[in-house]
Amino acid sequence: MKDRLILLVLASLLTVNIKGTAQDTQREPSARAKERITREVRHELLMLPYFGVFDYIAYKVDGYNVTLLGQVVRPTLKSDAENVVKHIEGVEKVDNQIEVLPPSPNDDRLRLRLFRAIYGFPGLQKYELGVQKPIRIIVKNGHVTLEGVVDSEGDKNLAGLRANGVSGTFSVTNNLLVVKP
Repeated sequence: MKDRLILLVLASLLTVNIKGTAQDTQREPSARAKERITREVRHELLMLPYFGVFDYIAYKVDGYNVTLLGQVVRPTLKSDAENVVKHIEGVEKVDNQIEVLPPSPNDDRLRLRLFRAIYGFPGLQKYELGVQKPIRIIVKNGHVTLEGVVDSEGDKNLAGLRANGVSGTFSVTNNLLVVKP
């Protein structure tokens, strides 16, 4: 009887250990799987049809979970981003923290003036090429945030100066990153 009890205890401990090990292995993807998920999330977000220069979406991949961050003009873009990421193989959970910017005709007019001031300036026109613009212009209640990437510190400063010079702008936060080509 005692031997049988010891065997049952050992069997239950072994089962717990095996289950714990299997769960630990399943919780953390390999580096290759994480890289694939990251690459696919980026691709799917860039392929969203209404993702434009006035929207900014960032993401963070943590194991099999993806967190979406940023600001968008259209509420449908927030839900579209979540839906495309949910369907990527290997993604288990999507935490959608994207903020939908409040609708405002004043902000809409300011966005257009900012676009012309930045992308229409001869020193920054090179960034206008291509479908996805590298300088993102986020406007919320007259406050402007520049997100994205530029080639030099001079271009970053120039974009900030151009945005500060647009009438109707209350403040400008320049979060542009300098990435050497």
